[in-house]
Amino acid sequence: PTPAPAHADAGAAVRTALRFRGAPYRNGGSDPSGFDCSGFVQYVFAQQGVALPREVREQYDLGRSVKLTDAREGDLIFFSPEARGPSHVGVVVAGDEFVHAPSTRGVVRVERFGGGYWARRIVGVRRLR
Repeated sequence: PTPAPAHADAGAAVRTALRFRGAPYRNGGSDPSGFDCSGFVQYVFAQQGVALPREVREQYDLGRSVKLTDAREGDLIFFSPEARGPSHVGVVVAGDEFVHAPSTRGVVRVERFGGGYWARRIVGVRRLR
């Protein structure tokens, strides 16, 4: 497994992520003018001094795997909405909520991963610290 990047303050990362709720989705975007999912995660952690790779699959190789039932604030949660393997990523907020930049409805937002659409598409949770 790829080692975790430098330690991130999970609470600070989540607070940063939540500040961007409502930011527009932009394919290939990695700044507040528009984010795609992995660009959003990369940007959020960069604000904490943690360098992450740009692509979802590369982010999935970081840190260590944790059980979904053990997911906590600041963990990365990965989904497979369209392709085999991880192709979408978000940041766990608390409980079964995560913040992400989905292309559907086009803005950064908080959603639940514990039921419905996202629950059926989870492929893993990774902890960077």
